[in-house]
Amino acid sequence: MAITEKNISNRLYFVAGCMFLFAMAVVVKLVTIQVVEGDHYKKKAEDSTIRNFVIEPNRGNLYSDDGSLLATSVTRYDVRFDAVTPKQEVFEAHVKALSDSLSLVFGKPSSYYQNLMRKARASKNRYLLLARDLGYTDYLRVSNFPMLDLGPYKGGRIVEQETQREHPLGAIAERSVGWEKFNAETSKYFGVGLERAFGEYLRGKQGRRLKQKIAKGQWKPITDYNEVEPVDGYDVVSTIDINIQDVAHHALLTQLEKYNADHGCVVVMEVETGEVKAISNLGRTKSGTYYERLNYAIGESLEPGSTFKLMSMMAALEDKAVDTSTVIDTENGVLRFYGKAVRDSRRGGYGEITASKVFEVSSNTGVVKVIDEFYGDQPERFVNRIYNIGLNKPLGLPIEGEANPIIPYPNDKDWSGISLQWMAYGYGVELTPLQILSLYNAVANDGEMVKPRLIKEVRQWDQPVKIMEKEVLNPSICSKETVKKLQSMLKNVVEKEHGTGHRLYSPNFSMAGKTGTAQKDYRDKSKLNYISSFVGYFPAEAPKYSCIVVIHEPDKSVGYYGADVSGPVFKSIAHKIYTNSPLIDTVDELNKENKPALKSYEAYYAKVRGSHQAIPDVKGMSGMDAVSLLENLGLQVEVEGQGRVVKQMPKSGVKIEDNKKVVLKLS
Repeated sequence: MAITEKNISNRLYFVAGCMFLFAMAVVVKLVTIQVVEGDHYKKKAEDSTIRNFVIEPNRGNLYSDDGSLLATSVTRYDVRFDAVTPKQEVFEAHVKALSDSLSLVFGKPSSYYQNLMRKARASKNRYLLLARDLGYTDYLRVSNFPMLDLGPYKGGRIVEQETQREHPLGAIAERSVGWEKFNAETSKYFGVGLERAFGEYLRGKQGRRLKQKIAKGQWKPITDYNEVEPVDGYDVVSTIDINIQDVAHHALLTQLEKYNADHGCVVVMEVETGEVKAISNLGRTKSGTYYERLNYAIGESLEPGSTFKLMSMMAALEDKAVDTSTVIDTENGVLRFYGKAVRDSRRGGYGEITASKVFEVSSNTGVVKVIDEFYGDQPERFVNRIYNIGLNKPLGLPIEGEANPIIPYPNDKDWSGISLQWMAYGYGVELTPLQILSLYNAVANDGEMVKPRLIKEVRQWDQPVKIMEKEVLNPSICSKETVKKLQSMLKNVVEKEHGTGHRLYSPNFSMAGKTGTAQKDYRDKSKLNYISSFVGYFPAEAPKYSCIVVIHEPDKSVGYYGADVSGPVFKSIAHKIYTNSPLIDTVDELNKENKPALKSYEAYYAKVRGSHQAIPDVKGMSGMDAVSLLENLGLQVEVEGQGRVVKQMPKSGVKIEDNKKVVLKLS
């Protein structure tokens, strides 16, 4: 009996001990939760009811060179109503007046809104939509309606805002303008075009705002004020001229449609500065329409074909392999290397012609013969010429996706016995259209190769934050003597009757350039297509702009030669820039010497600076060009607005006086 009582006592002690330990564990856990982990659980509870939301800043505007908008941020607002928050007396006092105000603005009967809000209050709806997608002015108006003007906690007003990016020019330059987005998983930005390239300036800094959870998936701002205010992005002024861009876009589109081509691109660049004034990239859809699908001008490399003959002639002239008057036998239009034939487009060739004419008629056999005979034993000498210019390197543009050029070297594993000869007339090498244009632009610029530039400056309001200066890639691609010979040959391509671009000739304005007709997919004859191109500059005597046009896979039954397919686009752009220039009439008026009208900015500037004593008419000019011209005349300039000049005071014809003030009003 005693043993039994002892066992029972031990068991009771054990149970009591366990209960004591359990109680202690509970106490320890409670203390730990309150003291040690209190902040963690408090934050977790708050996160379920209160959260810090990111407020996206207004992205900076992207402008053309004359101040016209290419891309801008527009904030849109949704106004909702928390039907539970207002007190009953507040709700009854204001619901009819609020309904009347909403009816007046949005057109539905006042009774509709009264019923909507009463049902929401009865069902405890805390997220009733009253108005969607409002602009800022309408948002302010609605926010000041009765009851809503009492704020989020007395009046139940809920405002949600979203920033949308708009392109005022629509599809024109859409790919070049581009876009930028944020990837939350990688915490990195991605996108294309100028928007992505200069996103660090445009995007600004995010703000934060506390919101309280009012229902599943529904959040309400705690106050009308942000915890951290967003900082708007800077504005970026591009080099794009919207008038030239419009001309280039429609000239390219017209030709793509005429030849039912797959895709194409156009770039117009200012010779001296490298500023890209227009860049258009159009690709065909399945339905046969065209839109800016990819940035072909920058991202697509291609075998340039005959446009590369400029490089071959430059090397041959620089190394004294030939002179422009050297006679070349084109060998009846056919040359063979290791069983592979080089053929001229003209059956039977051109006979014996000068090196200059070889280039002007675009004789494949003539160019290949020159390069083979002079560089055949030392092909690295020819390739080194290309490397020394810098054509083997990308341009280093801020826009992502620039394709790398391919210029093989004699010790590469892919080099063969025909590599040199095929390179001579543009095969076995690859360049992007913009890389090709940079070479031609350098010839137009008397040998100085400049980096293509897409941005003028970054601004905060009206103050420059960063100015993008001209960047020289190569101060002299060849001797001045060689440059002059190349310029003459490029001019003859258009002006001489035998030139491949002769059908583009116009007595009203001068152009210089080179046609190109390269075979595409030529290794499979069943897939053979063509790349038609024309690249050059204008005016021929005092180049202002360089331009390249590349069109892929035109319908062969309609035509495929560069002079026929791409050349007319170049001519149309050159012609419209001439005729649409606001300087032409002014220049004609100022030219009192009965000489042919001056047709370039440089000629106009020189004439005004050199002899004219009156203030010129700058109406219609871009603000930047007008300021530059007037300040060069010693005038003080005050500018109002952005865009092109619509009014000037004093008017043109007033005698120039030192330090005289001119006021320009821009649109």
